[in-house]
Amino acid sequence: MLKQMLLIGGAAVSFPALAQTTAPAADPMAPPTASESAPAPDTTMPTNPAPAPTPDASAPPAAAQSAPSSAAATPTQIAQIVDTEFPTYDADANGDLNEAEFSAWMKKLRAATEPGVDPESADVKTWIGQAFAAADVDKSGAVNNTELTGFLSRGA
Repeated sequence: MLKQMLLIGGAAVSFPALAQTTAPAADPMAPPTASESAPAPDTTMPTNPAPAPTPDASAPPAAAQSAPSSAAATPTQIAQIVDTEFPTYDADANGDLNEAEFSAWMKKLRAATEPGVDPESADVKTWIGQAFAAADVDKSGAVNNTELTGFLSRGA
């Protein structure tokens, strides 16, 4: 269950990154297309330049090197996400998530991290019930922002 919560936390952090669109990286070895102009020659090069290094086929492309890692979210990142999303799921705006509100959030997170899972299945409902019981530290029957942040931050 802890691995699932870490996965959910990581997914929640990555949602803004996944929502961004970027143009696919162009192959640096491909000739420029008609819509692209060839780069201007560098006139500052010496008359006898050293041979250019041959690209290493095993080296990852630059775009892949700058891609974010799939490491788990930090407790600070989890706290920021919870602070941002908590009001969305607190339907009655009382500052606590009852079991139904908590369940709605967990179903969305679970479906986002496991697209093939049925959020209405008995397994998922059991998992959510166990998660709610674990998150409700003071056993008040509701999960507040602090409890949720602590619950999602375990192991991060």
